[in-house]
Amino acid sequence: MTLVSGWGRFPVVDTDLLRPRSFEAVGDAVADVTGSVARGNGRAYGDAAIGAARTVAMTGFDRVRSFDPATGRIRLEAGVLLADLIDTFGSRGFLPFVVPGTRFVSVGGAIASDVHGKNHHCEGGFGRYVDSIQLATGEGQTIKVSREQNSDAFFATVGGMGLTGVILEATMRLRRVETGWIRERVIAASDLDAAMRALDAGDTATYSVAWIDCAARGRDLGRSLIYLGEHAGKDELADGADAFPVGKNPGLSVPIDLPSMTLNRYSIRAFNELYYRMGARRAGGSHVVSLYPYFFPLDSIADWNRIYGKRGFLQHQCVIPEDGARAALGEILDRVARRGDASFLAVLKKLGQGDGLLSFPLPGYTLALDFPVKGDILNFLEEIDRLVVAAGGRLYLAKDARQSRATFEAGYPALRRFNAIRKSLDPKGNIRSKLSQRLFDEV
Repeated sequence: MTLVSGWGRFPVVDTDLLRPRSFEAVGDAVADVTGSVARGNGRAYGDAAIGAARTVAMTGFDRVRSFDPATGRIRLEAGVLLADLIDTFGSRGFLPFVVPGTRFVSVGGAIASDVHGKNHHCEGGFGRYVDSIQLATGEGQTIKVSREQNSDAFFATVGGMGLTGVILEATMRLRRVETGWIRERVIAASDLDAAMRALDAGDTATYSVAWIDCAARGRDLGRSLIYLGEHAGKDELADGADAFPVGKNPGLSVPIDLPSMTLNRYSIRAFNELYYRMGARRAGGSHVVSLYPYFFPLDSIADWNRIYGKRGFLQHQCVIPEDGARAALGEILDRVARRGDASFLAVLKKLGQGDGLLSFPLPGYTLALDFPVKGDILNFLEEIDRLVVAAGGRLYLAKDARQSRATFEAGYPALRRFNAIRKSLDPKGNIRSKLSQRLFDEV
């Protein structure tokens, strides 16, 4: 048995960790035991990629099978990392349509979570650009699912958190781009109302995201820096700049678990004040920046999750429908600011409708906040959950490690249909994760 956790390092669980070397071995691994689930690069924050009994590591399946430069269509194994995809095909003028906040996530994990990026409000999630999937079911059989073939299974697999089977391969489309640079425009918003207005006005931008100061209170509550982005053309680059910058390995690292006292109301408030002032100085004009700091700011720091200490951290990411968003977000931010120990990195974005049955996005605003695991944080987050549910929202399964079954069921109305499809693919219930034990499976 091996101790395994998600990126949040909570919970830490004993599991039978297997590294199969063939697709046939993957099928055997899930068929001969009740309680298996696939695991990519371990960037789900909680317990989604930890099997109830067995965890099947897929990063060894990292080959590209074919690529058509005329269409941008690529067939690749599930263990390929987005980092490798970007590094290999970016220089050829192709990038994924959708990337999350880290490039160190596997293609299989991106499909299973239907990850979203800074462009979901106008271009949808990762699954929208997946054409077909090779899936190993709980009985060990390999089937092809797509929008045309086994379509119910396809839309259950996109965003289905690996519970319909193990994703082996996928065929998807890449975006043709002229450069690997982003034309960025920064807007300083003095409070939450200004931030939401700026995001609304930025609906026409391909990319939009806000860093939000979760320590600000009173008239500054929700003050933010909004980053709008478009793909830059070659004529916008500085003389001598490479059209496609090379992704660098993290230049900094966190070599030890920092003491829990490191992140406190004083250090967070000081950092946020400095960050806001520095960002506000850049507001107004546009700047051309590499895709790496724009899309993946934390990837420059290896093992940044150790900042929160050895007990780990919890990310609370919710989405609130547009109609009730202002009141709910204001109440959440006020409670977080009064508590004083949330993360220096808090993110606010707009989302559109998700494509999968259990895809997280719905039209509205998503707020992501990190909290160190300490004190009464679990009780506090249950209070925040109640605000989310009352506003008609839900929590992101790929980031979750602790929401209740009642909170989950209230937020995902397609759950009954998903469970029926899941059972048809896996009648013996062999595919089970720690997350599904907590939220889906019969007690």
